[in-house]
Amino acid sequence: MRLDSSEKPHYKTLGPRSAQLITELYERRKTTFTPADVVTITGVSPGAARKLVAAARRRGLVTLLKPGLYNLVPFELGRATEHVDSPYLIARELAGDAEYFLSHGTAFELNRMVTQPNLALYVSCTRRIRPQTVGGYDFRFVQVTPEQIFGVTKHWIDKERFVSVSDVERTLLDGLRHPAFVGGITEVAKGLWMKRADLNMPRLLEYTRRLDVGAVVRRLGYLLERYELADAATLESLRGLLTATYQRFDPLLPADGPFVARWRLQLNVAPEELDAVRFG
Repeated sequence: MRLDSSEKPHYKTLGPRSAQLITELYERRKTTFTPADVVTITGVSPGAARKLVAAARRRGLVTLLKPGLYNLVPFELGRATEHVDSPYLIARELAGDAEYFLSHGTAFELNRMVTQPNLALYVSCTRRIRPQTVGGYDFRFVQVTPEQIFGVTKHWIDKERFVSVSDVERTLLDGLRHPAFVGGITEVAKGLWMKRADLNMPRLLEYTRRLDVGAVVRRLGYLLERYELADAATLESLRGLLTATYQRFDPLLPADGPFVARWRLQLNVAPEELDAVRFG
């Protein structure tokens, strides 16, 4: 992302170090950055780096997202403008060097599996990160192991920048594991129904085995059978993963309702509510 001559005069009044910083950040496509990035780019001390960023903020070239995290204000927005970059890019920065992917309710949105937006952004990450609000966005992190980083694809923010997000099949399984992070088990069922024509069933089965979570197997098998989305061989493959333990269909609701022996499941959601997904 090289800057043309019409853009560069906007910050020529800055010192050479500050001008170098802004130029390098753009050319490295790091529109969200940390003080450590400033030190790496300019070679100055941490104290001098803080002064450079402060000068850029005074000129409206940089916005503070949170202590220690900044983003560049696009030149076309002019001076003294508060600007927050894509929240998905901020999520990537918050993950730092750890492996991550956008997941749960956020992945449902990006994969077009919901009809209503989620209020928080969910990120699965291999390190523990506390919930936080940055740039007006609420970020929630779900810790996973390195072995659970699979079923991930790229979501392009623009022609040059992308973030990692779970694919449709992995998104469904994460929703079945943690329905609360999607808006409830019915919202997960809606996503499954919306994507029924696009599901890669062999991939879904492979992911289910790799994730190896009994509650997910039970909930997935029941929904696939109820909505008639899988053949007998697929359903029997899932049944082969079951243990004798029973799980609640909706972990957010009390353990109340009939037991479905075929799926080792306590159906604590009215079947009519699930059927309404197909007709509503």
